[in-house]
Amino acid sequence: MTYKVLVLDPVSEDGIKELIDHPNYQVDINTGLTEDEIIEIIYDYHAIVVRSQTKITENVIQHGRMLKVIARAGVGVDNIDIDAATKFGVIVINAPDGNTISATEHTMAMMLSLSRDIPEAHKELSEGTWNRGAHKGVELYGKTLGIIGVGKIGFGVARRAQIFGMKVVAFDPYLSDEKAKESGIEKLEVDEIAGVADFVTVHTPLTPQTKGIVGKSFFEKCKPGLRLVNVARGGIIDEADLIDALKEERIGGAALDVFEEEPPTNMELLSHPSVIVTPHLGASTIEAQEKVAVSVSREIIQILENNTIVHAVNAPRMSENINKELQPYINIASHMGSVGIQLMNKPPNEIRLKYHGDIAVDDTSMLTRSFIANLLRPHFGESVNIINALYFLQEQDVTYKVEKKGKTKGYNNYLEVELTNADEHLVLGASVLDGYGERIVKLDDYQVDIKPTQHILVINHIDRPGIIGDMGMILGKHQVNIASMQLGRSNEGGAALLSLSLDSRVSEEALEELSVIEGFKDLKQVDLQI
Repeated sequence: MTYKVLVLDPVSEDGIKELIDHPNYQVDINTGLTEDEIIEIIYDYHAIVVRSQTKITENVIQHGRMLKVIARAGVGVDNIDIDAATKFGVIVINAPDGNTISATEHTMAMMLSLSRDIPEAHKELSEGTWNRGAHKGVELYGKTLGIIGVGKIGFGVARRAQIFGMKVVAFDPYLSDEKAKESGIEKLEVDEIAGVADFVTVHTPLTPQTKGIVGKSFFEKCKPGLRLVNVARGGIIDEADLIDALKEERIGGAALDVFEEEPPTNMELLSHPSVIVTPHLGASTIEAQEKVAVSVSREIIQILENNTIVHAVNAPRMSENINKELQPYINIASHMGSVGIQLMNKPPNEIRLKYHGDIAVDDTSMLTRSFIANLLRPHFGESVNIINALYFLQEQDVTYKVEKKGKTKGYNNYLEVELTNADEHLVLGASVLDGYGERIVKLDDYQVDIKPTQHILVINHIDRPGIIGDMGMILGKHQVNIASMQLGRSNEGGAALLSLSLDSRVSEEALEELSVIEGFKDLKQVDLQI
Protein backbone atom coordinates (compact mmCIF):
# COMPACT_ATOMS: atom_id res chain seq x y z
CA MET A 1 0.00 0.00 0.00
CA THR A 2 1.18 3.53 -0.77
CA TYR A 3 0.58 6.15 1.93
CA LYS A 4 0.27 9.79 0.91
CA VAL A 5 1.82 12.51 3.09
CA LEU A 6 1.17 16.22 2.56
CA VAL A 7 3.74 18.71 3.94
CA LEU A 8 2.00 22.09 4.34
CA ASP A 9 4.75 24.19 6.00
CA PRO A 10 8.48 24.55 5.32
CA VAL A 11 10.33 21.77 7.18
CA SER A 12 13.84 20.44 6.94
CA GLU A 13 13.98 18.21 3.85
CA ASP A 14 16.90 16.35 5.44
CA GLY A 15 14.57 15.72 8.37
CA ILE A 16 11.83 14.14 6.23
CA LYS A 17 14.28 12.22 4.03
CA GLU A 18 13.24 8.96 5.68
CA LEU A 19 9.69 9.54 4.49
CA ILE A 20 10.72 10.73 1.03
CA ASP A 21 12.98 7.71 0.48
CA HIS A 22 10.53 5.14 1.85
CA PRO A 23 9.05 2.98 -0.96
CA ASN A 24 5.59 2.93 0.65
CA TYR A 25 5.23 6.71 0.88
CA GLN A 26 4.42 9.50 -1.54
CA VAL A 27 5.43 12.85 -0.04
CA ASP A 28 4.02 16.06 -1.54
CA ILE A 29 5.42 19.40 -0.35
CA ASN A 30 2.85 22.14 -0.94
CA THR A 31 3.28 25.16 1.34
CA GLY A 32 1.47 28.46 1.73
CA LEU A 33 -2.01 27.12 0.91
CA THR A 34 -5.25 28.69 2.13
CA GLU A 35 -7.82 26.63 4.01
CA ASP A 36 -9.97 26.30 0.87
CA GLU A 37 -6.98 25.16 -1.16
CA ILE A 38 -6.11 22.52 1.44
CA ILE A 39 -9.69 21.25 1.49
CA GLU A 40 -9.60 20.78 -2.28
CA ILE A 41 -6.67 18.32 -2.12
CA ILE A 42 -6.79 16.77 1.39
CA TYR A 43 -9.32 14.01 0.66
CA ASP A 44 -6.88 11.15 -0.12
CA TYR A 45 -3.92 11.99 2.15
CA HIS A 46 -3.14 9.69 5.10
CA ALA A 47 -0.93 12.17 6.98
CA ILE A 48 -0.15 15.88 6.98
CA VAL A 49 2.88 17.66 8.41
CA VAL A 50 2.79 21.26 9.63
CA ARG A 51 4.80 23.66 11.74
CA SER A 52 3.08 26.74 13.17
CA GLN A 53 2.03 28.61 10.04
CA THR A 54 -0.86 26.49 8.74
CA LYS A 55 -4.03 26.15 10.79
CA ILE A 56 -5.63 22.72 10.72
CA THR A 57 -9.32 23.38 11.38
CA GLU A 58 -12.26 21.04 11.84
CA ASN A 59 -13.30 21.88 8.29
CA VAL A 60 -9.95 20.63 6.97
CA ILE A 61 -10.01 17.50 9.13
CA GLN A 62 -13.51 16.41 8.17
CA HIS A 63 -12.61 16.61 4.46
CA GLY A 64 -9.61 14.31 4.99
CA ARG A 65 -11.52 11.05 4.58
CA MET A 66 -8.28 9.01 4.59
CA LEU A 67 -6.53 11.14 7.24
CA LYS A 68 -4.95 9.16 10.08
CA VAL A 69 -2.18 11.42 11.41
CA ILE A 70 -1.56 15.15 11.83
CA ALA A 71 2.12 15.75 12.66
CA ARG A 72 3.38 19.00 14.17
CA ALA A 73 7.12 19.35 13.52
CA GLY A 74 7.65 21.04 16.87
CA VAL A 75 6.08 21.17 20.31
CA GLY A 76 3.08 23.51 20.36
CA VAL A 77 -0.15 22.36 18.70
CA ASP A 78 -2.17 25.57 19.07
CA ASN A 79 -2.76 25.68 15.31
CA ILE A 80 -4.45 22.25 15.27
CA ASP A 81 -8.05 21.65 16.34
CA ILE A 82 -7.33 18.80 18.76
CA ASP A 83 -10.98 18.20 19.67
CA ALA A 84 -11.96 17.87 16.01
CA ALA A 85 -9.05 15.52 15.34
CA THR A 86 -10.11 13.33 18.25
CA LYS A 87 -13.75 13.38 17.12
CA PHE A 88 -12.78 12.18 13.66
CA GLY A 89 -10.34 9.58 14.96
CA VAL A 90 -7.18 11.35 13.77
CA ILE A 91 -4.02 11.05 15.85
CA VAL A 92 -2.14 14.30 16.48
CA ILE A 93 1.57 13.92 17.18
CA ASN A 94 4.36 16.37 17.95
CA ALA A 95 8.09 16.27 18.69
CA PRO A 96 8.43 17.30 22.34
CA ASP A 97 12.14 16.45 22.66
CA GLY A 98 13.50 17.83 19.40
CA ASN A 99 14.05 21.38 20.64
CA THR A 100 15.43 20.52 24.10
CA ILE A 101 19.01 21.59 23.38
CA SER A 102 17.99 24.66 21.39
CA ALA A 103 15.61 25.93 24.09
CA THR A 104 18.22 25.20 26.77
CA GLU A 105 20.92 27.12 24.94
CA HIS A 106 18.57 30.01 24.12
CA THR A 107 17.78 30.29 27.83
CA MET A 108 21.49 30.58 28.61
CA ALA A 109 21.95 33.12 25.79
CA MET A 110 19.11 35.24 27.16
CA MET A 111 20.49 35.00 30.70
CA LEU A 112 23.98 36.07 29.59
CA SER A 113 22.61 38.90 27.43
CA LEU A 114 20.55 40.10 30.38
CA SER A 115 23.45 39.95 32.82
CA ARG A 116 25.80 41.96 30.58
CA ASP A 117 23.33 44.32 28.85
CA ILE A 118 24.57 43.09 25.48
CA PRO A 119 21.64 44.15 23.21
CA GLU A 120 21.60 47.76 24.42
CA ALA A 121 25.40 48.05 24.29
CA HIS A 122 25.39 46.65 20.75
CA LYS A 123 22.64 49.04 19.67
CA GLU A 124 24.49 52.11 20.98
CA LEU A 125 27.84 51.16 19.51
CA SER A 126 26.33 50.21 16.13
CA GLU A 127 24.88 53.73 16.05
CA GLY A 128 28.33 55.25 16.74
CA THR A 129 28.04 55.83 20.49
CA TRP A 130 30.91 54.61 22.70
CA ASN A 131 29.25 54.47 26.13
CA ARG A 132 31.31 51.96 28.03
CA GLY A 133 30.56 53.35 31.47
CA ALA A 134 26.80 52.95 31.10
CA HIS A 135 26.86 49.17 30.88
CA LYS A 136 28.00 47.61 34.11
CA GLY A 137 26.81 44.02 34.16
CA VAL A 138 26.78 41.27 36.77
CA GLU A 139 28.52 37.89 36.78
CA LEU A 140 26.64 34.61 36.79
CA TYR A 141 29.36 33.10 38.98
CA GLY A 142 28.28 32.82 42.59
CA LYS A 143 24.69 33.84 41.85
CA THR A 144 21.58 31.80 42.67
CA LEU A 145 19.44 30.60 39.78
CA GLY A 146 15.82 29.70 40.48
CA ILE A 147 14.23 27.26 38.02
CA ILE A 148 10.46 26.80 37.97
CA GLY A 149 9.76 23.55 36.14
CA VAL A 150 12.52 20.95 36.02
CA GLY A 151 11.83 18.79 32.99
CA LYS A 152 14.43 18.05 30.34
CA ILE A 153 14.99 21.71 29.48
CA GLY A 154 15.00 22.78 33.13
CA PHE A 155 17.59 20.14 33.99
CA GLY A 156 19.65 21.16 30.95
CA VAL A 157 19.68 24.77 32.12
CA ALA A 158 20.57 23.65 35.67
CA ARG A 159 23.61 21.67 34.49
CA ARG A 160 24.90 24.54 32.38
CA ALA A 161 24.30 27.10 35.13
CA GLN A 162 26.25 24.93 37.59
CA ILE A 163 29.18 24.89 35.17
CA PHE A 164 29.08 28.71 35.33
CA GLY A 165 29.39 28.42 39.10
CA MET A 166 25.77 29.21 39.94
CA LYS A 167 23.83 27.71 42.83
CA VAL A 168 20.57 26.18 41.58
CA VAL A 169 17.28 26.13 43.50
CA ALA A 170 14.15 24.80 41.88
CA PHE A 171 10.45 24.09 42.15
CA ASP A 172 8.70 21.25 40.38
CA PRO A 173 5.85 19.24 41.93
CA TYR A 174 7.36 16.04 40.51
CA LEU A 175 10.99 16.68 41.47
CA SER A 176 11.93 13.98 43.98
CA ASP A 177 14.35 14.56 46.85
CA GLU A 178 16.65 11.88 45.43
CA LYS A 179 16.80 13.39 41.95
CA ALA A 180 17.33 16.88 43.35
CA LYS A 181 20.18 15.67 45.55
CA GLU A 182 21.80 13.75 42.69
CA SER A 183 21.62 16.86 40.51
CA GLY A 184 22.93 19.28 43.13
CA ILE A 185 19.64 21.18 43.20
CA GLU A 186 17.95 22.55 46.31
CA LYS A 187 14.17 22.08 46.30
CA LEU A 188 12.15 25.15 47.27
CA GLU A 189 8.61 26.43 46.91
CA VAL A 190 7.95 29.18 44.37
CA ASP A 191 7.65 31.90 47.04
CA GLU A 192 10.93 30.75 48.60
CA ILE A 193 12.67 30.96 45.22
CA ALA A 194 11.49 34.58 44.91
CA GLY A 195 13.29 35.49 48.12
CA VAL A 196 16.69 33.98 47.32
CA ALA A 197 17.18 33.90 43.54
CA ASP A 198 19.24 36.41 41.56
CA PHE A 199 17.97 34.94 38.28
CA VAL A 200 14.75 32.99 37.65
CA THR A 201 13.87 31.01 34.54
CA VAL A 202 10.57 29.21 33.91
CA HIS A 203 10.21 25.88 32.08
CA THR A 204 6.68 24.60 32.69
CA PRO A 205 3.73 23.96 30.38
CA LEU A 206 1.05 26.65 30.46
CA THR A 207 -1.81 25.24 32.56
CA PRO A 208 -4.34 26.82 34.94
CA GLN A 209 -1.87 25.98 37.75
CA THR A 210 1.12 27.67 36.08
CA LYS A 211 -0.60 30.65 34.42
CA GLY A 212 0.70 33.75 36.20
CA ILE A 213 2.77 31.68 38.65
CA VAL A 214 5.28 34.54 38.46
CA GLY A 215 3.04 37.48 39.21
CA LYS A 216 2.27 40.18 41.75
CA SER A 217 2.72 37.96 44.82
CA PHE A 218 6.05 36.68 43.47
CA PHE A 219 7.33 40.20 42.77
CA GLU A 220 6.34 41.38 46.24
CA LYS A 221 8.60 38.70 47.74
CA CYS A 222 11.45 38.74 45.23
CA LYS A 223 15.04 39.63 45.91
CA PRO A 224 15.89 43.19 44.71
CA GLY A 225 17.53 43.20 41.30
CA LEU A 226 16.06 39.86 40.23
CA ARG A 227 16.41 39.06 36.52
CA LEU A 228 13.75 36.89 34.80
CA VAL A 229 13.94 34.66 31.73
CA ASN A 230 11.02 33.03 29.87
CA VAL A 231 11.73 30.77 26.89
CA ALA A 232 8.82 28.43 27.74
CA ARG A 233 5.28 29.75 27.22
CA GLY A 234 3.75 33.20 27.32
CA GLY A 235 1.49 33.68 30.34
CA ILE A 236 3.61 31.86 32.90
CA ILE A 237 4.94 35.31 33.82
CA ASP A 238 2.05 37.77 34.18
CA GLU A 239 2.98 40.57 31.78
CA ALA A 240 0.90 43.29 33.48
CA ASP A 241 2.45 42.47 36.87
CA LEU A 242 5.90 42.33 35.23
CA ILE A 243 5.48 45.87 33.87
CA ASP A 244 4.44 47.09 37.33
CA ALA A 245 7.47 45.40 38.91
CA LEU A 246 9.77 47.05 36.34
CA LYS A 247 8.22 50.47 36.93
CA GLU A 248 8.60 50.08 40.68
CA GLU A 249 12.20 48.86 40.17
CA ARG A 250 11.48 45.71 42.14
CA ILE A 251 13.44 43.69 39.58
CA GLY A 252 16.54 44.29 37.49
CA GLY A 253 15.20 43.13 34.14
CA ALA A 254 13.60 40.42 32.05
CA ALA A 255 14.45 38.44 28.91
CA LEU A 256 11.38 37.15 27.05
CA ASP A 257 11.16 34.88 24.02
CA VAL A 258 7.44 34.11 24.41
CA PHE A 259 4.40 36.26 25.10
CA GLU A 260 0.77 36.07 26.20
CA GLU A 261 -0.21 37.23 22.70
CA GLU A 262 1.93 36.39 19.68
CA PRO A 263 2.94 38.41 17.81
CA PRO A 264 3.00 40.70 20.87
CA THR A 265 1.46 44.16 20.71
CA ASN A 266 2.28 45.47 24.19
CA MET A 267 4.88 48.07 23.21
CA GLU A 268 5.29 49.24 26.80
CA LEU A 269 6.78 45.83 27.58
CA LEU A 270 8.63 45.34 24.29
CA SER A 271 10.36 48.73 24.41
CA HIS A 272 11.21 48.83 28.11
CA PRO A 273 14.96 49.49 28.53
CA SER A 274 15.33 46.67 31.06
CA VAL A 275 13.64 44.06 28.85
CA ILE A 276 15.28 41.92 26.16
CA VAL A 277 12.93 40.32 23.64
CA THR A 278 13.23 37.77 20.84
CA PRO A 279 10.43 36.52 18.53
CA HIS A 280 9.90 32.97 19.88
CA LEU A 281 13.30 31.65 18.79
CA GLY A 282 13.69 28.89 21.39
CA ALA A 283 13.45 26.11 18.80
CA SER A 284 14.82 28.07 15.84
CA THR A 285 18.08 26.30 15.12
CA ILE A 286 19.03 24.26 12.08
CA GLU A 287 19.65 21.22 14.31
CA ALA A 288 16.32 21.50 16.16
CA GLN A 289 14.32 21.83 12.95
CA GLU A 290 15.98 18.73 11.56
CA LYS A 291 15.44 16.77 14.78
CA VAL A 292 11.71 17.53 14.97
CA ALA A 293 11.24 16.64 11.30
CA VAL A 294 13.09 13.34 11.79
CA SER A 295 11.01 12.59 14.89
CA VAL A 296 7.60 13.11 13.27
CA SER A 297 8.67 11.36 10.05
CA ARG A 298 9.63 8.22 11.92
CA GLU A 299 6.49 8.28 14.01
CA ILE A 300 4.24 8.69 10.97
CA ILE A 301 5.81 5.51 9.58
CA GLN A 302 5.43 3.69 12.92
CA ILE A 303 1.76 4.67 13.23
CA LEU A 304 0.73 3.82 9.68
CA GLU A 305 2.81 0.65 9.40
CA ASN A 306 2.74 -0.77 12.97
CA ASN A 307 0.08 1.24 14.89
CA THR A 308 2.81 2.25 17.37
CA ILE A 309 2.24 5.65 19.01
CA VAL A 310 4.71 7.51 21.24
CA HIS A 311 4.10 11.26 21.09
CA ALA A 312 0.33 11.60 20.61
CA VAL A 313 -1.21 14.72 22.12
CA ASN A 314 -4.74 13.44 21.78
CA ALA A 315 -6.53 10.12 22.15
CA PRO A 316 -7.62 8.43 18.95
CA ARG A 317 -11.27 7.41 18.75
CA MET A 318 -11.53 4.11 20.59
CA SER A 319 -15.22 3.78 21.36
CA GLU A 320 -15.66 0.89 18.92
CA ASN A 321 -12.85 -1.05 20.57
CA ILE A 322 -13.91 -0.56 24.17
CA ASN A 323 -16.20 -3.12 25.74
CA LYS A 324 -19.36 -1.35 26.88
CA GLU A 325 -19.14 -3.08 30.25
CA LEU A 326 -15.67 -1.57 30.81
CA GLN A 327 -16.65 2.01 29.95
CA PRO A 328 -18.15 2.88 33.40
CA TYR A 329 -14.92 1.68 35.03
CA ILE A 330 -12.87 3.83 32.68
CA ASN A 331 -15.02 6.77 33.77
CA ILE A 332 -14.59 6.09 37.47
CA ALA A 333 -10.84 5.51 37.04
CA SER A 334 -10.61 8.92 35.33
CA HIS A 335 -12.53 10.57 38.15
CA MET A 336 -10.36 8.86 40.76
CA GLY A 337 -7.28 10.39 39.11
CA SER A 338 -8.81 13.87 39.21
CA VAL A 339 -10.03 13.47 42.80
CA GLY A 340 -6.73 12.00 44.01
CA ILE A 341 -4.48 14.77 42.71
CA GLN A 342 -6.80 17.47 44.10
CA LEU A 343 -6.91 15.90 47.55
CA MET A 344 -3.11 15.86 47.84
CA ASN A 345 -0.93 18.87 48.57
CA LYS A 346 1.86 17.54 46.34
CA PRO A 347 1.90 14.99 43.51
CA PRO A 348 2.70 11.37 44.42
CA ASN A 349 6.03 9.73 43.69
CA GLU A 350 4.54 6.24 44.08
CA ILE A 351 1.26 4.87 42.74
CA ARG A 352 -0.24 1.47 43.53
CA LEU A 353 -3.32 0.40 41.57
CA LYS A 354 -5.38 -2.61 42.61
CA TYR A 355 -8.07 -4.29 40.53
CA HIS A 356 -10.49 -6.83 42.05
CA GLY A 357 -13.18 -8.93 40.42
CA ASP A 358 -14.03 -9.66 36.82
CA ILE A 359 -12.23 -6.55 35.55
CA ALA A 360 -8.97 -7.96 36.95
CA VAL A 361 -9.20 -10.76 34.40
CA ASP A 362 -9.52 -8.31 31.50
CA ASP A 363 -6.89 -5.97 30.10
CA THR A 364 -6.83 -3.11 32.63
CA SER A 365 -4.34 -0.91 30.75
CA MET A 366 -7.09 1.49 29.65
CA LEU A 367 -8.18 1.94 33.28
CA THR A 368 -4.60 2.55 34.38
CA ARG A 369 -3.93 5.04 31.59
CA SER A 370 -7.21 6.87 32.22
CA PHE A 371 -6.39 7.20 35.92
CA ILE A 372 -2.83 8.43 35.33
CA ALA A 373 -3.79 10.86 32.55
CA ASN A 374 -6.30 12.61 34.82
CA LEU A 375 -3.88 12.55 37.74
CA LEU A 376 -1.25 14.36 35.65
CA ARG A 377 -3.53 16.76 33.79
CA PRO A 378 -3.56 19.63 36.34
CA HIS A 379 0.20 19.98 35.93
CA PHE A 380 0.61 19.10 32.25
CA GLY A 381 -2.64 20.32 30.73
CA GLU A 382 -4.32 18.79 27.72
CA SER A 383 -1.03 17.51 26.29
CA VAL A 384 -1.31 14.41 28.49
CA ASN A 385 -3.84 11.72 27.61
CA ILE A 386 -4.38 7.96 27.68
CA ILE A 387 -1.91 7.51 24.84
CA ASN A 388 1.09 9.22 26.42
CA ALA A 389 0.20 9.11 30.13
CA LEU A 390 2.74 6.41 31.02
CA TYR A 391 5.43 8.24 29.05
CA PHE A 392 4.75 11.43 31.04
CA LEU A 393 4.76 9.48 34.30
CA GLN A 394 8.11 7.90 33.50
CA GLU A 395 9.54 11.33 32.66
CA GLN A 396 8.64 12.49 36.20
CA ASP A 397 10.30 9.47 37.87
CA VAL A 398 6.98 8.40 39.40
CA THR A 399 6.78 4.64 39.95
CA TYR A 400 3.55 2.71 39.59
CA LYS A 401 2.54 -0.86 40.29
CA VAL A 402 -0.59 -2.76 39.28
CA GLU A 403 -2.02 -5.62 41.35
CA LYS A 404 -4.88 -7.91 40.33
CA LYS A 405 -6.91 -10.12 42.64
CA GLY A 406 -10.14 -12.11 42.68
CA LYS A 407 -13.47 -10.75 43.85
CA THR A 408 -13.49 -8.60 46.94
CA LYS A 409 -16.17 -8.77 49.60
CA GLY A 410 -19.24 -6.69 48.79
CA TYR A 411 -18.41 -5.74 45.18
CA ASN A 412 -18.39 -7.57 41.87
CA ASN A 413 -15.64 -5.22 40.72
CA TYR A 414 -13.52 -2.90 42.82
CA LEU A 415 -10.69 -0.45 42.07
CA GLU A 416 -8.33 0.89 44.70
CA VAL A 417 -5.40 3.26 44.41
CA GLU A 418 -2.74 4.30 46.91
CA LEU A 419 -0.91 7.57 46.28
CA THR A 420 2.24 8.26 48.27
CA ASN A 421 4.79 11.04 48.55
CA ALA A 422 7.24 12.02 51.28
CA ASP A 423 4.52 13.61 53.43
CA GLU A 424 1.20 12.08 52.37
CA HIS A 425 -0.53 8.77 51.83
CA LEU A 426 -3.98 8.72 50.22
CA VAL A 427 -6.22 5.72 49.55
CA LEU A 428 -9.22 5.82 47.22
CA GLY A 429 -11.55 2.91 46.48
CA ALA A 430 -14.30 2.85 43.88
CA SER A 431 -16.82 0.66 42.14
CA VAL A 432 -19.80 0.77 39.78
CA LEU A 433 -22.96 -0.21 41.63
CA ASP A 434 -25.90 -1.81 39.84
CA GLY A 435 -28.66 0.75 39.51
CA TYR A 436 -26.58 3.52 41.11
CA GLY A 437 -23.58 3.95 38.82
CA GLU A 438 -20.11 5.18 39.71
CA ARG A 439 -19.23 5.56 43.36
CA ILE A 440 -16.12 6.33 45.38
CA VAL A 441 -16.63 3.96 48.30
CA LYS A 442 -13.43 4.41 50.29
CA LEU A 443 -11.37 7.45 51.25
CA ASP A 444 -8.41 6.59 53.46
CA ASP A 445 -9.88 4.67 56.41
CA TYR A 446 -13.44 5.85 55.87
CA GLN A 447 -16.22 3.99 54.07
CA VAL A 448 -18.02 6.55 51.92
CA ASP A 449 -20.55 6.70 49.09
CA ILE A 450 -19.50 9.63 46.90
CA LYS A 451 -21.05 10.04 43.48
CA PRO A 452 -18.64 11.95 41.21
CA THR A 453 -20.18 15.36 40.54
CA GLN A 454 -18.85 18.62 39.20
CA HIS A 455 -18.28 20.24 42.60
CA ILE A 456 -17.23 18.29 45.70
CA LEU A 457 -16.01 19.53 49.09
CA VAL A 458 -14.12 17.12 51.34
CA ILE A 459 -13.61 18.07 54.98
CA ASN A 460 -11.58 16.26 57.64
CA HIS A 461 -12.81 17.25 61.08
CA ILE A 462 -13.44 16.27 64.68
CA ASP A 463 -17.04 15.16 65.18
CA ARG A 464 -19.09 17.35 67.54
CA PRO A 465 -22.74 18.40 67.88
CA GLY A 466 -23.66 21.43 65.77
CA ILE A 467 -20.71 21.32 63.40
CA ILE A 468 -22.90 20.50 60.39
CA GLY A 469 -25.21 23.37 61.24
CA ASP A 470 -22.30 25.82 61.46
CA MET A 471 -21.14 24.70 58.06
CA GLY A 472 -24.63 24.91 56.54
CA MET A 473 -25.08 28.48 57.76
CA ILE A 474 -21.90 29.63 55.99
CA LEU A 475 -22.68 27.81 52.75
CA GLY A 476 -26.21 29.21 52.78
CA LYS A 477 -24.89 32.71 53.38
CA HIS A 478 -22.73 32.36 50.26
CA GLN A 479 -25.57 30.89 48.15
CA VAL A 480 -23.96 27.44 47.86
CA ASN A 481 -26.54 24.66 47.74
CA ILE A 482 -25.77 21.17 49.04
CA ALA A 483 -26.96 18.45 46.65
CA SER A 484 -25.93 15.53 48.86
CA MET A 485 -23.81 14.87 51.93
CA GLN A 486 -21.90 11.86 53.27
CA LEU A 487 -20.41 11.52 56.73
CA GLY A 488 -17.91 8.89 57.80
CA ARG A 489 -16.37 8.72 61.26
CA SER A 490 -14.18 6.48 63.38
CA ASN A 491 -16.13 6.92 66.62
CA GLU A 492 -18.38 9.38 68.43
CA GLY A 493 -16.50 12.62 69.03
CA GLY A 494 -13.51 11.38 67.04
CA ALA A 495 -11.99 11.97 63.64
CA ALA A 496 -14.55 12.19 60.84
CA LEU A 497 -14.78 12.83 57.13
CA LEU A 498 -17.48 14.91 55.48
CA SER A 499 -18.03 14.93 51.72
CA LEU A 500 -20.46 17.32 50.05
CA SER A 501 -21.76 17.37 46.48
CA LEU A 502 -22.52 21.00 45.69
CA ASP A 503 -24.41 22.85 42.97
CA SER A 504 -21.66 25.46 42.62
CA ARG A 505 -18.05 26.06 43.53
CA VAL A 506 -17.21 27.44 46.97
CA SER A 507 -15.58 30.88 46.87
CA GLU A 508 -12.25 31.57 48.54
CA GLU A 509 -14.06 33.84 51.01
CA ALA A 510 -16.47 31.04 51.98
CA LEU A 511 -13.61 28.53 52.32
CA GLU A 512 -11.82 30.95 54.63
CA GLU A 513 -14.92 31.20 56.85
CA LEU A 514 -15.38 27.42 56.84
CA SER A 515 -11.76 26.83 57.81
CA VAL A 516 -12.18 28.58 61.18
CA ILE A 517 -15.13 26.43 62.28
CA GLU A 518 -14.15 24.67 65.48
CA GLY A 519 -13.16 21.11 64.66
CA PHE A 520 -12.55 21.58 60.93
CA LYS A 521 -8.97 20.47 60.20
CA ASP A 522 -8.57 20.27 56.44
CA LEU A 523 -10.79 21.35 53.54
CA LYS A 524 -10.22 20.31 49.96
CA GLN A 525 -12.32 21.47 47.02
CA VAL A 526 -12.53 19.07 44.08
CA ASP A 527 -13.73 20.03 40.60
CA LEU A 528 -14.53 17.33 38.05
CA GLN A 529 -15.42 17.38 34.37
CA ILE A 530 -18.72 15.49 34.27
